[in-house]
Order: sequence, then C-alpha cells, then structure tokens
Amino acid sequence: MSNTEAEITQEDKVITEEQLHTNPFLGVAVEKDSELKEYLVERAGKKFEEEEVTVNMIAEMLASEFPEFTWAFAEENFLRGYQLGLDDAHKTTTGTSQEAPGNTD
Repeated sequence: MSNTEAEITQEDKVITEEQLHTNPFLGVAVEKDSELKEYLVERAGKKFEEEEVTVNMIAEMLASEFPEFTWAFAEENFLRGYQLGLDDAHKTTTGTSQEAPGNTD
C-alpha cells in the first residue's frame, strides 16, 4: 500500500461531529407489526400530519405528551452508560473489571 492509499483510507474514516451524534435509527420508518406500534404510528402521524412516521417522531411525541416516561427512560440509559464508563476506567487502571453492586446484566 502506498502513502497515497493510506492517506485516502485515513480521510475516509474521518467523520464530522454531527455525524458522530446522529443516530441513524431515528430516521427509520416504523412498521406497524404490533398493536402498540400501530397506535403510536397512528398517533404520531396525526400529530405531525405525516403518513410515514419515523422513530424520531414517536420519540418527540412521547417527550412532549409523556415526559415522565421519557425522563425515566433517559435517566436509566444515562446511568447505565455512566456505570459502563466507570467500569472501563477501572479496567484501564487495574486490568480487571469491577461489577457494580446489584448490576446483574
């Protein structure tokens, strides 16, 4: 491999900060394959006046109409991510993982 090929490969791996923080699943159209999904898609479609409803639309609707659920879900996700970060940091300093008390995942 020449230097030019290596440079192109490195450039191809560079992404913007926006790309890093963009979740591709939020733009996916939701298929109505369960009763709950059907209800959520219909409700979000009416709210946003769209025929094709995405995951992001449902998340936005839940955030505005059911903030208690959204907060609980986000808090749990944040705490799990924080614990994972602490576990990773502990591994780098000791070479072993230290499980949090009560963490049975």
